[in-house]
Amino acid sequence: MEPRLLEMWGEPLDPDLLEVVAEHLRGGGLVAMPTETVYGFTSALQEEPLKEIQRLKARGPGKPFLVLIPHAESVPELQWTSQAREFAKVFWPGALTLILNDPDQIFPPGVRSPQGAVAVRVSPHAVARGVVEAYGGPLVSTSANPPGGLPALNAEEALETARALGAGPDLWVLDGGAMPPSEPSTIIDCTGPEPRVTRVGALPVNRLRCVLPDIHGPS
Repeated sequence: MEPRLLEMWGEPLDPDLLEVVAEHLRGGGLVAMPTETVYGFTSALQEEPLKEIQRLKARGPGKPFLVLIPHAESVPELQWTSQAREFAKVFWPGALTLILNDPDQIFPPGVRSPQGAVAVRVSPHAVARGVVEAYGGPLVSTSANPPGGLPALNAEEALETARALGAGPDLWVLDGGAMPPSEPSTIIDCTGPEPRVTRVGALPVNRLRCVLPDIHGPS
């Protein structure tokens, strides 16, 4: 059996349908859904679905996935620096990923890096944000593409990718429309004494300087 395709059109999104998707994730299912940049594979932070996403992406726990969250206050166990809080306040929801320490090792391997950090973001896309808010907590997210391939920009490409990677009916593709070509999210590492930009993407460095004037892009 193949992955299932669901239409997620209209604003506001159907809350009953969002709850059906959230329950699917709570039960260990996977989805492919649009984020602010590309379509991405998503799961709960549970052992079995996390392993399935690692299988789909041919990735081990040494290369962790990022986490979509409803809002900054939903992950208080992470170590929030004052600069990280300010970046979140100004740029979330948005194409900014923050890397934060997980001092108590709350998050599982595959999400927590070998260095003990977790990458988090609040997506501005209506579908991604609606699903995360309906679920009520952190969800794994990674671009829907085969290893080394281009990420999916619409539901048809996400469905084709899921089929090619051997996904079955436990993966639902949420059709939220086509995504325009876009840069990936900008990443700021907030685990050290000073924030450090590790990837410049859709959010340019000069915009980050409204929070931290001395911040620079990767050298």
